[in-house]
Amino acid sequence: MRTAPPELLVLGGIGSVQFGAALADKLFDDAGPGGVVLLRLVLSGAILLAFARPRLRGRSRPDLGAALAFGVVLAAMNWSFYEALARLPLSVAVTIEFTGPLAVAVAGSRRALDALWVVLAAGGVVLLATRGGHHGVHAAGVALALVAAACWASYILLSKRVGRAFAQLDGLAVALGVGAVLVIPAGVVQGGDALVRPAVVAGGLGVALLSSLIPYSLELMALRTLSAYGFGLLMSLEPAMAALAGVIVLGQALTAVVALALAMVVTASVGTTLMARSGPGSVGGEPQPEA
Repeated sequence: MRTAPPELLVLGGIGSVQFGAALADKLFDDAGPGGVVLLRLVLSGAILLAFARPRLRGRSRPDLGAALAFGVVLAAMNWSFYEALARLPLSVAVTIEFTGPLAVAVAGSRRALDALWVVLAAGGVVLLATRGGHHGVHAAGVALALVAAACWASYILLSKRVGRAFAQLDGLAVALGVGAVLVIPAGVVQGGDALVRPAVVAGGLGVALLSSLIPYSLELMALRTLSAYGFGLLMSLEPAMAALAGVIVLGQALTAVVALALAMVVTASVGTTLMARSGPGSVGGEPQPEA
């Protein structure tokens, strides 16, 4: 892995996240979105806590508060995304959720051109919401995906604060533990006795590895040598990779409406990232953790 090109590591992380989401979708019939979220956070949190062994003693209240808020946002982001995924095709859910980091990327910009990327991305979401109803796209799923997008934006902002306060993955390990506790009620209600079935637990472990531990590790290694600009440009491929995973794993058709909306959001992301490189005024290209 240390000798692999960083671009290949990022692409591997993107593929891992999206195929992990597709695997999660296949578990919903057994454990529901809440149950799958619980398994993902509990298993990934337990593994990361064992490796990171974060120390909380001596931490200031603001630092602990930031880690707690990080965990709350993490729980809300994963739960709302999986609830959206239960109601939408994978490519649609990811495309809508991707507007969260896009909003962060252009939030501080004063360029008039960046308004074009906002309009383009918003147009893609509106197209999905108004023209996608005949292709499995429904209002409740769109609303939940937008909640996930808002949580993803908050996650990016909080990750900077937590990253400064905690060494390496300590803050993420704490947040995963907090998030796991918060989703216990929804997980138990929806998952029931499925949460202790070996096949479901094994699937949950696969989701935890594919959606959390593997991509976080690959991105961490890639960012040692890859610029934030390069990372942001590659991350623009998230919706396209989601569409591929949906077709291969879930057999979901990629309709013309969904393809057009996906292209609009990807173009907006690429445009935002390219503009971020040309000068100050935007935070585009920052690492973007995935739900």
